[in-house]
Amino acid sequence: MHYQIYKPAERGVKDIGWLQSNFTFSFSNHYDPIRSGFGLLRVFNDDFVKPENGFGLHAHTNMEIISIMLSGSMNHIDSLGYKEVVTKDWVQIMSAGSGLRHEEHNVGTDDVNFLQIWIEPKVQNIAPRYQRRYFPEEKRLNKLVTVVSSEEGQGHCWINQNAKLSLGLFEKGLEVKYTFNPVNKAVFIFVISGSIQANSQPVGERHGIGIWDADTINLNFLSESRIIIIETPINP
Repeated sequence: MHYQIYKPAERGVKDIGWLQSNFTFSFSNHYDPIRSGFGLLRVFNDDFVKPENGFGLHAHTNMEIISIMLSGSMNHIDSLGYKEVVTKDWVQIMSAGSGLRHEEHNVGTDDVNFLQIWIEPKVQNIAPRYQRRYFPEEKRLNKLVTVVSSEEGQGHCWINQNAKLSLGLFEKGLEVKYTFNPVNKAVFIFVISGSIQANSQPVGERHGIGIWDADTINLNFLSESRIIIIETPINP
């Protein structure tokens, strides 16, 4: 097994008052030549947005963009005609494909916190699409729930890449084995809250760990913990 720890103190930070973004990989004004991504996972941002603020209309092409809502209320308006409001436990995807524009703002009274995740697509210039699904935390207790997959289905969002995202909430003392396809795959784990061990490596709150050259991962939960697991191709 090979692994790399991503500590919160090592993240890039963009703080412009209404927005604080924490960049695990190179993004915006933050450039780290040795942390430009993890496999085809190119962006993993931990974003906080103040009320009555947000991102104006802007364009994306050929990227799979995933938003995991952790708290607050955020609207979504796009050039495909969607007008939505998402809150805690909602997951959104945009397969940007040949191009779309969207905007999003904090429409609540509390700060929004969401994870912004970008994964390179499998096929270029597909027709753009948007999707959202709700994954209540109580249905993720002590188990991993697939929230994004390369396979179409009613139980999760699906994207244009051979990747999988899972969310879970686990009680202290539990142990879970995660098995994935080791052929051209790697796994990135982010601890939203709590603390865990991943194959005996300690991973604290808001830390990440990237693992490759392994086919199973033993997860031990040292406290009540919320985690996201991203299984991503290493190469196209």
